[in-house]
Parts: sequence; structure tokens; C-alpha cells
Amino acid sequence: MKIKKNIGKALYVLMLLSIWGCNDRSDSEIHQYKRDKITHAKADLQEIQIEDALIGSIARLYIIDDYVLIVDHKSADKLIHIFNKDNFNYVTSIADIGQGPGEITVIGHIEEDKKDRAFLVSDHGKQKIFSYNLDSALTVPSYMPKERVRMDKSQFPHVYKFINDSLSVGLFIKPIGTNDFAQSVAKWNMQTGGIETLSQEHPKIKRKRISFAVSENNGLFVECYAYDDLMTIYGLDGNIKFNIYGPNWGSGTSSKTPYYRKVAFCGEHILATYFDDDDSEERDIPTKFLVFDLDGNYIKTIETDHQIADFCFDESNNRIVMNLDSEIQFAYLNLDGLI
Repeated sequence: MKIKKNIGKALYVLMLLSIWGCNDRSDSEIHQYKRDKITHAKADLQEIQIEDALIGSIARLYIIDDYVLIVDHKSADKLIHIFNKDNFNYVTSIADIGQGPGEITVIGHIEEDKKDRAFLVSDHGKQKIFSYNLDSALTVPSYMPKERVRMDKSQFPHVYKFINDSLSVGLFIKPIGTNDFAQSVAKWNMQTGGIETLSQEHPKIKRKRISFAVSENNGLFVECYAYDDLMTIYGLDGNIKFNIYGPNWGSGTSSKTPYYRKVAFCGEHILATYFDDDDSEERDIPTKFLVFDLDGNYIKTIETDHQIADFCFDESNNRIVMNLDSEIQFAYLNLDGLI
């Protein structure tokens, strides 16, 4: 009997060790030691052929209403190119680069204002956010945007989610000296300029560098750290729900090779581009997405075998639209049946 009991205890301990080897969690601290459920999706990528606009290699993607907006950060004239999001047919190009009225000097984030059927464009040269009426921008070649708000040079939004005139949630930059800055997620009132910090500082991270996303529907925002293998999920009240530590937690990476590059809420999932030790050091742009549920549980890895410079989520078509640093410049990936 004693031998059987000892064997039973040994098997129980082995079972626990096996479970802990993959995932170790308390109420809010999750340690993931293996992320090895890999789906290869290179063959599923659909190339987007763009023939009516010449777009440089440094481009950012946004979904606004029924359109994909591609910002060409190296353009010498028009900065924003607009395409139908369903078929990627070219519509128009807007936003001249320059210092003059209606021109953009240093383009930043683009955000949708659904209530006013408009989109907001940050100009970090003029330290202003301009509002473009969507219908006018699409049809009137001489259309001039309106100034929506002035940004404070001492602390300003890098990216943000616009909810209404009195509430946005954004990733704020606070310059420190001449060569450094601090980052934090905060609530922002565009009308009053009031800023209320939401995110917290991790005690083991000295230099916070993160990407960020908000889900208004789920009442969440997420921070993904560039140089530490950590993702933190918060409620919109600023309370931490989960710290998710990856297999490389505790091993810092170089400033040229971030673990997480960009993150987005995709329906009931969180998708983040991720670079790890398995990737070639010659390719410092990630080729894979990590997929999590809203509680931070790892679901799978989607390997594209193409370097992903940027991406956005097209909710109505349930697909990711990507800018690739590859022989293919733009592509999309359907998520139906994939996650």
C-alpha cells in the first residue's frame, strides 16, 4: 500500500511539474515558458497590388470607415493615400507635406472620429491635431482640414484611441532633457487638455518602451514592452489585470531588436508582432504574430516568413492588413479559421 501511495504522489508531482513547465500563473502574474504552437501562414498571405500610388518603404496603415489609409512617411508630396478596404481600389491621395496652411510637416498618428465621420491627423511639427471630414477629403481636391486641438510640447500623445471629445486613451510621450523621454498610458480630455495617467511602472524595468492598444468594447488596454519580454493587460480604470511574462523574461535585448513591435486587439484576441531568439539577427523586424486571448493566455504563433513592418485589423472583413519589408510590400491575411 505504501509503495502505491508513493508512486501516486510521484506521478502527481510529475504532472504538476509538466503543467508548470508550460505555464505558471497566479491571479495576475502569468509566466509562459513555451510558445510553440506554430501555424505557418506564408501560403495564406494575399498580396495587395497597388498601381495608382507610389508608396515608400516606411508606411503606416489605418482603417477609417470603409477605407484603408496608408501614410507614406518618406513622401515628397502627398502623405496619405486612401484605398477601398474591401477591394483595395485606389481612391485618392491627400495631405501635402509642407509648412503652409492645410499642409502637414511631420505626420504622426491617424485616428477615427466616428461620430463626426472624420479622421484626426497628428502633426508633430506644428504640434497640432487636424480634423478631416471624410466625405470632403475624398471628393474635394482643395479641401482644407480644421485644427482640432493643440498638443502640449511637454507631454503629448504618440498614439491614442478617440472615444469622444472629453475622453481619449493614449500613449503619451514626455521629453526628458534632449535625448530621452518617458512613456505612459493616460486618459486625455481634448477639450480641457487634462491628462490622467493610467499605466504603472514595473519595478524590474528601468527604461519603459512600449507599444499600446485599446479595446473600448472590452474595456481594456494593453502594453507590450519592446526590450523586455512582458505584456501587461489593464482595465480602462488603470488596474492591472494580468502581467504576461514570456520565455525571455529577465534577458534584456538590444535597442535594435525589440521583442514586441506592435500590438492590436482583433475581436476577442490580442495579436502582437514578436521577435525572439529563434529569429535571425540579420532580420531585426519580426515575421510572426503571437495570439493571446483577452486574459493573456497564449493561443498560437502565426509565422508569415515575411518581415512585418506594420499592420492593422480590418474588423468587418476579419483580416489583418500588413506593410511588409519583403518582396511583397502590402498583403492581407484572413483570420477566419486561423484563430
